[in-house]
Amino acid sequence: MTFYINDKGYEVSDKWVPNSWVSVECPTSEERNFLISGLEVPDSFISDIEDNDERPRRDEEDDGWQLVVIRVPVRRNDSRIDFTTVPLGIIIRDDVCVTICNHKTDMLDDFVVYSIRKKITVANFYELTLRLMLSASVWYLKYLKNINVQIMNSESELQETVRNDEILKLQRVENSLVYFLTSLKGNDVLFYRLIHTKTFRDACDEDLAEDVEIELKQAEETTSIYRNIIHNMSNSYSSVISNNINATMKTLTSINIILMLPTLIASVFGMNVVNFLEGSKFAFFFIIGGSLLLSFLMSLFFRRKDLL
Repeated sequence: MTFYINDKGYEVSDKWVPNSWVSVECPTSEERNFLISGLEVPDSFISDIEDNDERPRRDEEDDGWQLVVIRVPVRRNDSRIDFTTVPLGIIIRDDVCVTICNHKTDMLDDFVVYSIRKKITVANFYELTLRLMLSASVWYLKYLKNINVQIMNSESELQETVRNDEILKLQRVENSLVYFLTSLKGNDVLFYRLIHTKTFRDACDEDLAEDVEIELKQAEETTSIYRNIIHNMSNSYSSVISNNINATMKTLTSINIILMLPTLIASVFGMNVVNFLEGSKFAFFFIIGGSLLLSFLMSLFFRRKDLL
């Protein structure tokens, strides 16, 4: 839990003071008790944010507390998925602003550093909410650049050889894009609800709202494009794999037929019955030569039919 005071950029404070921003990541039981007992934050709001599947929304209590939940991107070192999204709760009332996230994110630290570097003065907590949405959209785009590199690397490797590992990598990337696209759509719907709320509309700058809208749309469109690319790549390489299997099966079938002819001839002349070669000392060579000749002719036939 970190206390920030805004004065041309957010600076760390030793204790909470009115109108400061309280940023909490992975809250402990002591920090949770401080929020509930010290700042009187509704326990229900904190519990809602603990749900990893919480969708972007806005809620308001009768006593003035407001909750805004947005989805922010995070990187995960997981064999099943590389990137996902988690809920970030923004709780506001009068001179209290608390953000709670139950996961460690790169976004919040970068947001503080950026505000100091640009000497940004945040007029109110509603503006802070929009700036956090803007920062989240920027981080979506940053992670999408990493995803694009993964897509190009996988495409290069798949052009050389189609392996299950590369297909699974594409599947992990596609799963990340599904989470991104769903969260971005939820953030987009939430954004339009916020700017049509009188308190947010009156307290926030129009240029800031426009920037949030642009970044959200760009992140959403980029995610859709990358997802379509992966979908098309997966379909293309699935077709390649199917064609390779068909070609292999045709070749094996042709070889099987070619090898069947000598076996058939040997079976016929190997039967214990009278045939026109039983008295010839060259019978073995006639049978071998005939088998090889028929196999050779059959090979030419299959090659002409492009089956070998």
